Amino acid sequence: MSIWEFANPVRFMRLSGRLLPYLVVLTVVSLVTGLIWGFFFTPDDRAQGAAVKILFVHVPFAFLAINIYFMMFVTSLIWLIRRHHVSALAAKAAAPIGAVFTLAAIISGALWGSTTWGTYWQWDPKLTSFLIMLIFYIGYIALWDSIDEPDKAADLTSILCLIGSVFAIVSRYAVNIWNQGIHQGASLSIDREEHVSNVYWLPLMLIMVGAFLLFLVLLLLRTRTEIRKRRITALQAREL
Repeated sequence: MSIWEFANPVRFMRLSGRLLPYLVVLTVVSLVTGLIWGFFFTPDDRAQGAAVKILFVHVPFAFLAINIYFMMFVTSLIWLIRRHHVSALAAKAAAPIGAVFTLAAIISGALWGSTTWGTYWQWDPKLTSFLIMLIFYIGYIALWDSIDEPDKAADLTSILCLIGSVFAIVSRYAVNIWNQGIHQGASLSIDREEHVSNVYWLPLMLIMVGAFLLFLVLLLLRTRTEIRKRRITALQAREL
């Protein structure tokens, strides 16, 4: 079975409806277990104290904020090339989730920074690129809402998304591109020497899985809602 078959809204609705109950259970179990483990059963850091546990919120939000934009980039590209409506609607559905996650990453990072850097904000390359990415998220959402014709809105928002993906890339690799700024390197890496200590890494991995599943659940729910709205609009147009 080809993945392109699920570009058909009927098949997408059928498959997502079957998956959602299982995904919700896995999301709740992984997130609750990971957060309890991380916040209540890990020690304070010798240098940062209890503030280090902000990483259990900040890292998943920041990771997903960037990767949701990449997901939007891919689905927007599919729309522009293959004209699959589910792809465009999935990108539209993902944007508000990505915007909230980006804002949460900025706020949690500011709280963490206030204890480790002594300030809530610096015009660091990574922090600045995150702020710009949030502006692109908001602009993408506003552009969808400002255009009545769905296909035209999908075309213009897809182009905007492709332009904004530059800042998503910069957000991901800013620390490596510029050897300056106060933001530390990645907390997660293939190189185990760059990982945080296992006492934090293991619950963080569980929270990361839960956060991804949460995004997937929200994405499916919002995409299903967008498909239903499109159907209602089509039915109303026929009645006229």
